[in-house]
Amino acid sequence: MEKRTIADIAYGILEDKKARDIEVIDISEVSILADYFIICSGTSTTHIKTLADELEQKMGEAGYNLIHKEGYQSARWILLDFGELVVHIFNEEDRDFYNLERLWSDGRIRTPDDLE
Repeated sequence: MEKRTIADIAYGILEDKKARDIEVIDISEVSILADYFIICSGTSTTHIKTLADELEQKMGEAGYNLIHKEGYQSARWILLDFGELVVHIFNEEDRDFYNLERLWSDGRIRTPDDLE
């Protein structure tokens, strides 16, 4: 599968579950951590956990196994590592505070059209 496919699948799953402000950042040229970061917000701890659960299940069904998960218990910032894709699901307050988009501004913001 090509690199874009994993980000496209994850974006669609998050969009279907009503994640807010989904940002896809191509970091392949600036980091060895992953090829893509996806950063999004949930509206409550329940919504954030639902987004993480759905993403883990559907990505597994698509052949992308979860390597590591952090923050699930508190559900303020859940990190899901799929290897070439790392997904950050925040509550809105913590997302504003940590501002990962600024920290990874050397990466290229992708739009949904880029992922198709």
